[in-house]
Amino acid sequence: MEFLSLGEAVERFVADGDQVAMEGFTHLIPFAAGHEIIRRGRRELTLIRMTPDLLYDQMIGMGTARRLVFSWGGNPGVGSLHRFRDAVENGWPAPIEIVEHSHAAMANAYEAGAAGMPCAVFRGYRGTDLPEVNPGIRFLRCPFTGEELACVASLRPDVAIVHAQKADREGNVMVEGILGVQKEAVLAARRAIVTVEEVVDELGPRSPNAVILPGWTLSAVCLAPGGARPSYAHGYYGRDNAFYLAWDAISRERESFLEWMRRNVLEAPPGEAR
Repeated sequence: MEFLSLGEAVERFVADGDQVAMEGFTHLIPFAAGHEIIRRGRRELTLIRMTPDLLYDQMIGMGTARRLVFSWGGNPGVGSLHRFRDAVENGWPAPIEIVEHSHAAMANAYEAGAAGMPCAVFRGYRGTDLPEVNPGIRFLRCPFTGEELACVASLRPDVAIVHAQKADREGNVMVEGILGVQKEAVLAARRAIVTVEEVVDELGPRSPNAVILPGWTLSAVCLAPGGARPSYAHGYYGRDNAFYLAWDAISRERESFLEWMRRNVLEAPPGEAR
C-alpha cells in the first residue's frame, strides 16, 4: 500500500481495457476517482457496479466504457440515465455491451471472487426473464439435496475503487454507515484504490455498522476530501439532492452534457471537480 495522489494512483493502477469496479451504496460513491479516470482519457473499460447512477452515466457519456456489468441503473428517484441510454440505443459516443444481473447475483459473485472461487452458487433468478438475455446465468442441481440453484461466474475486477471516511497512517481504512459490497469488491480485485476524506493517527471509535479494510488489501490510499460528492459521506456531508434533480436536464442532450463535463470535470483544477 502507498499513499498517492489520486492522479498518480489512476495513472499507475487503471489501464485501458481494465475491468473496473467502483462501488458504494447510496453514499460514498467515488466520484472524484471516476472524474480522474475521465481526465486521464482511459478507454475500453469494463465498468462493474451494482447500482450505476450518475457517475457511470458521466463515464459512459465521455467514452470510457465498452461494457457495463450491473444490476440496476438509473438516477435514483429521478429517472433515466440519459447518457447510458444514448449509448445503448444509439451507440453514442460509442456502442456499449450490457451484462445485467440481479443484486443478489452480483453480491454473491463479488463474495466468490473475494474467496478465490470460480463461481457463485445461490438461490435466485426465480420468476425472472434475465436468464433469457444473459447467457452467463446458469443453473445446477445440488448433489446433496437435488435443489436447482443459480450459478454465475465470480467477479474478479482488475481494479476496485471505493471511497471511505478515513485512513490511518498505516493505510488501514474505515468505511462506516450504509455498507454495500465495498469490502467484497476490494478483496476480489487484483488492485484496489481507496479515496478518503481524511488521514488520521488513529481510526478511533466506530459504530457496529462499519468495516476496516487492512492496508495490506489495498494498492493505494488517496486523500480526496469531498470525493463522494454529490453523493454523501456519512458523518461528513449530506447528499446533494438538488444536483441529482438537475442532472436530468444537464444530461438529456449531448451538447449540454459535454459542456457541463468540460467546465466541471475536464477543466476543473485537481480536487475541485464536482
